Amino acid sequence: MEEGRSSPGVKKEYKGRTTPFVVGVCIVAATGGLVFGYDNGISGGVTSMDPFLIKFFPATYKKMHQKEAHTNAYCKFDSQILTTFTSSLYIAGLFACMVASSVTRTYGRKPSILVGGLSVLVGAVLNGAALNVGMLILGRIMLGIGIGFADQAVPLYLSEMAPKQMRGALNSGFQMFVAIGVLSANITNYGTAKIHNWGWRLSLGLAVIPAIILSLGSLWLPETPNSLMEREGPEKARSMLQRIRGTVDVEEELSDMMEAKKISETVKHPLRNMMQRKYRPQLAMAVVIPLFQQLTGINAIAFYLPVLFRTIGFETNASLMSAVITGVIGTTATVLGMFAVDRYGRRFLFLQGGVQMLVAQVIIATILGIKFDSSGDGSMPKVYAYLLLVMVCIYVVGFAWSWGPLGWLVPSEIFSLEVRSIGQSIAVTVNLLLIFIVAQGFLAMLCHFKFGIFLFFAGWVFLMTLFVYFFLPETKNIGIEEMNSVWREHWYWKRFINEESPIPIKIEGSRKIENTQ
Repeated sequence: MEEGRSSPGVKKEYKGRTTPFVVGVCIVAATGGLVFGYDNGISGGVTSMDPFLIKFFPATYKKMHQKEAHTNAYCKFDSQILTTFTSSLYIAGLFACMVASSVTRTYGRKPSILVGGLSVLVGAVLNGAALNVGMLILGRIMLGIGIGFADQAVPLYLSEMAPKQMRGALNSGFQMFVAIGVLSANITNYGTAKIHNWGWRLSLGLAVIPAIILSLGSLWLPETPNSLMEREGPEKARSMLQRIRGTVDVEEELSDMMEAKKISETVKHPLRNMMQRKYRPQLAMAVVIPLFQQLTGINAIAFYLPVLFRTIGFETNASLMSAVITGVIGTTATVLGMFAVDRYGRRFLFLQGGVQMLVAQVIIATILGIKFDSSGDGSMPKVYAYLLLVMVCIYVVGFAWSWGPLGWLVPSEIFSLEVRSIGQSIAVTVNLLLIFIVAQGFLAMLCHFKFGIFLFFAGWVFLMTLFVYFFLPETKNIGIEEMNSVWREHWYWKRFINEESPIPIKIEGSRKIENTQ
């Protein structure tokens, strides 16, 4: 067997423990999720505030209050200009994360995190001080650039720093902070909605807080051992490994990193290399998992939950409070998922969460289809409105402990070092592209599909649950540099790995030894 590689089916046991230092740096890095979550959550509440609509989108405000608008209550907020405000962030992030791939590989994970924090800081200031729609959109674009860099670098950083037995929990910290960011945004919107005329400025401007936290935190963060190995050599990587693992005996993990570096040095064009057949399983997951994560419909809920509840008859404050309630529940569920992911595994949570979301969405569609008066005053009996809120909470819980954190975790842990940065960029690009499409299209889809919008997303949840069952291998407790073993053993993906990886022969003394990898 070739040195530095384990046989298929054998999990290496690296030396070391989960040190307070590695927990601390992972918590600081995971605050990148605050930026993503706050900017996700803030726009939905702001676009439901009358002073904001009057200043920037008067035509939409007028449409909301015209009597003829009530002929279809689902269409009250349908405005492509309004959705451009929300979605411009994600199209900017889409392009930024491809640039971030080169920065992350060439200069390290830490500089990309810093660039992300500073860009969000600039965008938050522009949005809070916006005088016209152009300034507003420019601020959102700067936020998008920051999110593109942060989302590309932070999950990679967490997966590379965490010991394999805690990788799921520590990486899920990113999604936990996303949930905290969404909750903070909902609470902020609930409070600022009571401030006449300029409350929306406070909501948008307070995005400077998570941006400052991330920017200052990134200055303290050390570089990951994998990045140090790739850019500066084994001695720097060994020193960092010893620090984060709490032991001097790190040679086995270091050996795997050294082998990964040798392969990485042969790759001059990572994107072109990523298209090779032997990377087909990882490429498929980098595309399909973030695509399905967004087709759960979660960001439609996150962006437009206050708007949705206003549509079904809640007043402004009541709709914002409903968003706060779902935010608290989602954050709690994310924390529970952090404790479960390394115990029960990725597949179990993916499948359980998928079934839970599917059932909840079908019930939501049924309630809206039967009890919501979309052609009258746009209301529904209160008992059903509150039942709807309960089902939305059940749906949010299902996402929060499954597809929420795992949609970031799994793509960040499955790539070999030589394609890890570009692989993560592909995953983030798909994620942001789908967020853009959903954000840009949700209000129009709500107008035309009506309650069927939830059946649309439920159909995707059904398909993605089947995909996980048949095509996603379990990755818990597998070292990040020995992840290829899971594809070699999978009933479908092994054909790509084994065909591209013929068994070499090594000569040791007078004996021939087959490399079973």
